[in-house]
Amino acid sequence: MVDRRAEAVAALSAQLGHDFADPGLLERALTHPSVGEGSGRDTSGRPVHDNQRLEFLGDRVLGLLVAERLMLADPDADEGRMSARLHGLVDKPACARVAERLAVGPALRLSPGESKQGGRRREGALGDAMEAILAAVFLDGGLDAARLVFERAWADEFDAPASLSLINPKSALQEWSLGRGLGLPAYQITARSGSDHAPTFTVEVSVSTLSPLTAQGRSRQEAEKAAATGLLKREGVI
Repeated sequence: MVDRRAEAVAALSAQLGHDFADPGLLERALTHPSVGEGSGRDTSGRPVHDNQRLEFLGDRVLGLLVAERLMLADPDADEGRMSARLHGLVDKPACARVAERLAVGPALRLSPGESKQGGRRREGALGDAMEAILAAVFLDGGLDAARLVFERAWADEFDAPASLSLINPKSALQEWSLGRGLGLPAYQITARSGSDHAPTFTVEVSVSTLSPLTAQGRSRQEAEKAAATGLLKREGVI
């Protein structure tokens, strides 16, 4: 009998271009939390180690690699522009698109119920697994190995032109809110912490009757851009 998932895992490993010294790391990265279904054990009674902890680590590894790439690619870009671009390269939709190109879905380990409900195509499951895979490569081979996988896997994301919402999220939010008769967005600093030479600003953005959203940044401008990006994402604009 053909083990289609085993074939999918082998194909994924080849796509990644990383030969795992510990294949168990890749298996864990592909294990959805539904497998334990709250009991922490699979249908055979064996302990289940899902990909949530790896996802946590992978999110940080991805952020570092994207920031490094942006710094090298455009030495003249300011912090605000790089921050906006970074958001669009590390968010869940971007990770899910990368996972789809690598055919992560067929390789996922899901509970029967989650699989029947289309879990292999869910953006959240794919995005989480992609971050976990990057963490697995990092733990198995170090940052250089993770960088090699990242450079291949995210190449199409970097090649795609950045949308206005990522280049100038405040302008994009203003156009969107005015186009819907919601008026102009309003920004307010709600907190400032840290030292004078390295402050952190917390900014709240509000648009008409929508719930306000807060975000942080190393400058007022960066925090406002982060807040605008967050509101656009929350409302499904980007």
